[in-house]
Amino acid sequence: MLRGRRDSVAFTVVVGILVLLGGIAMALVVALSGAPSSLALAALLAAVPVGPLVGCFMWLDRYEPEPRNLLVAGLLWGAFVATAAALVFQGIGLAGGTSERDSLSVVAPVTEEATKGAFLLLLLWWRRHELDGVLDGIVYAGMVGIGFAFTENILYLAAAYDGTDGLGPGGTSALTGTFIVRCLISPFAHPLFTIFTGIGVGLAIASHRLPIRVLAPIAGFVLAALLHGLWNTSTMSGTGHFFLVYGTLMLPAFLGVMAFAVYRRRSERPLLTEALQDAAARGLLPATDIRWLVDLRARRHARRWARQQGGKQGERGMREYQSAAIELGYLHHRYLRGTAPDDFDIRGQEHLEELRRIRPYISFPGQVVPTR
Repeated sequence: MLRGRRDSVAFTVVVGILVLLGGIAMALVVALSGAPSSLALAALLAAVPVGPLVGCFMWLDRYEPEPRNLLVAGLLWGAFVATAAALVFQGIGLAGGTSERDSLSVVAPVTEEATKGAFLLLLLWWRRHELDGVLDGIVYAGMVGIGFAFTENILYLAAAYDGTDGLGPGGTSALTGTFIVRCLISPFAHPLFTIFTGIGVGLAIASHRLPIRVLAPIAGFVLAALLHGLWNTSTMSGTGHFFLVYGTLMLPAFLGVMAFAVYRRRSERPLLTEALQDAAARGLLPATDIRWLVDLRARRHARRWARQQGGKQGERGMREYQSAAIELGYLHHRYLRGTAPDDFDIRGQEHLEELRRIRPYISFPGQVVPTR
């Protein structure tokens, strides 16, 4: 377990330092890109789609909520690290003689998806135990994409208002048009691109076959960059071509990915049921607890019951028990599939100790309340 703690510390330190440096760099870029009034307005407008998008990914993540600090780290990575690194790489490309069109259609998609996807690779390297499969990859990728889009939208909105984007004199009409396209019509673009990398990482985690574990993240990145490049090319080819690509490619791709994500979310319940039933058969937890763990509505009902019986402390105990049981369920599922992490025994024992510590002090609806 010592190695796991070292990896966690290494991840936190590396991500923290890079977020700080990226934040400083992007603060300078944003400060130099327009007047304070236009930047404040641009930041306010860029924030409009953030809440709904984050809410969608949090909804997908309800079966086994990822640590909030890691989700925030993903947002910050996208907003500061990925944007700053992408600007540096694109600047190098332009300085090396790359045309602006090639930069937008080739260099930008590759560098932006690479810098966004780097967060997922760091998770895969140092926090692998937090990734249980495809759905987790989708959620983390989505958070990184949301953060990236927020900062990029600030720059685009400010440039549109100030007239420094080369598309016109600027002003309110230009700002409104950019806001409609980037924040209302296509706010999902950057999360969608990066989701393909997340799916690749999730498939690598869920597979015990070496070719898939190596090639799936690479294939996901290639698809992300390809779709990103097609999208950027459409924005340079006139309004008609833009809406053609939007209607025939982007929107269907988005709906397809969302349908896939919802399908994966619905598959979590039978997955957990099977894993926990096997764990119960091995004497790891009571089989009667399972229905209060795998059904989201039953989970909420159990927490309300716990609060009625034991107040806030009782509800907190129920939440901790449910969380530990779900973690055990996913870990046991990976064990049954033959893809358990190296520290499977240690992590499994920690979850079991947590369950055994809490279980005597909680009861589920219809059970006798334990005497403290």
